[in-house]
Amino acid sequence: MKLLIDEAVSLLREAKAKHGDKLVYSCSLGSQGMVLIDLICRNHLNIRIVTLDTGRLPQATYALMDAIRERYGNVLDILFPDSKAVQNMVHEHGVNLFLKSVENRKLCCQIRKVKPLEKALHGMEAWITGRRKDQATNRAEIAPVEDDPVYGLKKYNPMRNWTEKDVWAYIREHDLPYNTLHDEFYVSIGCEPCTRAISMGEDPRAGRWWWENQDTLAECGLHVSSLKAPKGECESGDGI
Repeated sequence: MKLLIDEAVSLLREAKAKHGDKLVYSCSLGSQGMVLIDLICRNHLNIRIVTLDTGRLPQATYALMDAIRERYGNVLDILFPDSKAVQNMVHEHGVNLFLKSVENRKLCCQIRKVKPLEKALHGMEAWITGRRKDQATNRAEIAPVEDDPVYGLKKYNPMRNWTEKDVWAYIREHDLPYNTLHDEFYVSIGCEPCTRAISMGEDPRAGRWWWENQDTLAECGLHVSSLKAPKGECESGDGI
């Protein structure tokens, strides 16, 4: 565990030293996100931490935001989608448009998630993610630092070698706050209507957009650079 922690902190320090205020950590508030928030705050790295409030999050996620504020202070920069864009989308397609087609689901993710992230990354040189190799087959070759062709930034992946077991061992050891939906077998937590618990033996990401053909699921659009996909394409998974 110490080696994993040292490796992660070293990469975070390297990123901060190279990019200063042009560095941002985009956090989905998943289990590995809580570890990274703790490492950043515990080591006084002064790295900007942003998270997305899509307007459709579970109450447990909002409770976690408050718990983070109580533990670490006002460290979260909470981003919101453009209200007019959401209003127009709902007016044209309905409030639950994502259930009607893959294209509609991608549009919803685009407006509620991808566009706010693009705004947060504008003017930055690099960003930090909580992606791990064990999360999905398309993440098995994650490098410490990657060139992100979608956003034109450096992407740092300090959690790449951590396993789910490592993450939870750290959370328990340091008594970190976490999303209580994890205790109900939610693994990948995004918007409330697009997230469900998984059963024993299911793929960890089977709880996202489960009504779609699972063969088409990969990333939600926040990390399409891993797939060399076009900018703005929204596939499957929160994965920050």
